[in-house]
Amino acid sequence: MALEKSAYRRVLLKISGEALAGEKKTGLDFEMIRSVCAAVKRCVEMGTEVGIVVGGGNFWRGLKDGAEKMERSRADHMGMLATAMNCLAVCDVFEQLGMKAKVQTAVSMPAFAEPYTRRDADRYLREGNVVIFGCGTGCPYFSTDTGAVLRAAEIGADAILLAKNIDGVYSADPRTDPTAVKYDHIRYAEVLSNRLGVMDLTATSLAMDSGIPVVVFALADPENIVRAVRGESIGTRVD
Repeated sequence: MALEKSAYRRVLLKISGEALAGEKKTGLDFEMIRSVCAAVKRCVEMGTEVGIVVGGGNFWRGLKDGAEKMERSRADHMGMLATAMNCLAVCDVFEQLGMKAKVQTAVSMPAFAEPYTRRDADRYLREGNVVIFGCGTGCPYFSTDTGAVLRAAEIGADAILLAKNIDGVYSADPRTDPTAVKYDHIRYAEVLSNRLGVMDLTATSLAMDSGIPVVVFALADPENIVRAVRGESIGTRVD
């Protein structure tokens, strides 16, 4: 069988917390996590360096779950802790698969993970580790999408792979609008002007300013991660 070839030297994979919950919607579905990690392992074997940012929505969404019930910053801090739990679970599964993996967090919690530094993250990636970034940006009022773009820019990623519950970018919400059209390719300026909701506006603006393309695809089939890394036409490319 011919060796698989990667289209990218280094990528940042963003996975929602809800995706890690699978059909349960909350908590952790380790069968799903193992499928995702196995796909990432193939990408690493192709020679691609992979950083990962995981959301925390399977446990807690600060803006949604804490709305009008508690102070916003504290609610967001709880969301950061949720991402850290997901990072530890994903790291453990990578190690079960015989891979080298590191967890770095934007908030210091040395009993569980290393503090994030760009220099160490870059070195770990070059050494063949998958680096899993937790706690978003480390600041309230910023989403894990923004955290993913920030880390992608800092580590010099060639692309951001945005694995979502939907298979690309549409002109409207396809769940409520049957006339919604899916884009194969779209520019950041159009995403921003039409507020298409690929990522939040802060994350989208930062990705545009940093010149990093985003590939949006469905995580329902984890094989899509491998397809995206191979450079296949999948989902929607935003640049």
